[in-house]
Amino acid sequence: MRAKGVLAFNSLLVFVVLLCVWQALIWANHLPAYILPGPVRVARVVVERLPALFLSLGITAEEAAAGLLTSIVAGVASAMLFAQWNWLRQTLYPYTILLQTVPIVAIAPLIINWAGPGITSVSIVTFVICLAPVIANATQGLISVDRNLIHLFVMHKATRAQILFKLRLPHALPNLFTGIRIASGISVIGAITGELFAGSTRVGEGGLGYAIIYASNQMETDYLFALVLAATVLGFAFFFTVMFLEWLFLRNWHESSRQQAVE
Repeated sequence: MRAKGVLAFNSLLVFVVLLCVWQALIWANHLPAYILPGPVRVARVVVERLPALFLSLGITAEEAAAGLLTSIVAGVASAMLFAQWNWLRQTLYPYTILLQTVPIVAIAPLIINWAGPGITSVSIVTFVICLAPVIANATQGLISVDRNLIHLFVMHKATRAQILFKLRLPHALPNLFTGIRIASGISVIGAITGELFAGSTRVGEGGLGYAIIYASNQMETDYLFALVLAATVLGFAFFFTVMFLEWLFLRNWHESSRQQAVE
């Protein structure tokens, strides 16, 4: 407990030092606020426009969560099929990995043209960008089970479904959570990217991406920094939620979570 307190204090100290360096850089170079606002100015605009920030944050969180959860369901289902049939994995798995090489800024306008502007199309963009890491890590976990354990299950007349759900899936949980951690971080990026193209279906209301376009057009650099801060907070919230769930599911049996608990 004391070690964790020291770690938290050190992290806070580094954050304070970075803020001081930021402010000192502005004073030393006499930078105007529209080029680089100081941390005090950014904090002030956060307080002044807190309702608008929360509104944009809530919309982006809804879109990112919808895309992330859908990608988890689809990714796990696909990985389970790949683990059951080698020919299917060899045929389709490479195409799922190709999703990582597709530039999202290129396909986002197409998705919006097909689904229309709004939350649905932005969630689809998030789904596309989150799907590949979930499939890749879940598949790797499902097919990496020790063959001796599989033979042991077969000796006890276990069905394919029992091997999948009672052996392969629990074994794949660490890999699956690794994929979800990666996807949780980029889900916010996917949602904001979709919003940059989709805009908003409600006048004056939209997610962080919509607000970023507005702040950029109005040269409100301080508000732009506040929006970036809000996006960062949302990404951290998703990431640490996944980390907590990983600890909750793995703490009693997997070495990685048990080691963290000991430390």
